[in-house]
Amino acid sequence: MFEMDLPWWEFIVRALVVYLVLLAMVRLSGRRTVGQFTPFDLLVVMLLSESVSNSLSGGDDSLAGGLIVAATLIALNMAVALLSARSRRMAALLDGSAVLIGRDGKFFDKVVVQCRLAEADLEQALRSADCQRADMQCAFLETNGDITIMKKG
Repeated sequence: MFEMDLPWWEFIVRALVVYLVLLAMVRLSGRRTVGQFTPFDLLVVMLLSESVSNSLSGGDDSLAGGLIVAATLIALNMAVALLSARSRRMAALLDGSAVLIGRDGKFFDKVVVQCRLAEADLEQALRSADCQRADMQCAFLETNGDITIMKKG
């Protein structure tokens, strides 16, 4: 329980590699994956967690090893948040930027398809903004996956 099978630094390296690879994979999967979980998305997150657990621990079941991995993941998350807050370039790289998906009552079909948005998502965003399509000035897909609708003045 207290004796580790691996050297302490290997837990940190493993956590770093898994964190960075998963961060890249989630970033590449698109904004809607992060912003709006469907039951399928939740299932993927749970399976991702299970699939990388041995990669993090290297088969070590010690208490100390698990705590080292947990501390490393929390430290990495804090470092990424700090980098994003202090550097616009890093924020754009890690979080992306809002995407214009529509203007003057029309959604841009190519952009909507690229962003993997469903028509139902667009309609829901219009309803949430209490806006008719004809009254829409601009629509944006935000970095967190939300759709923001701006009404005409």
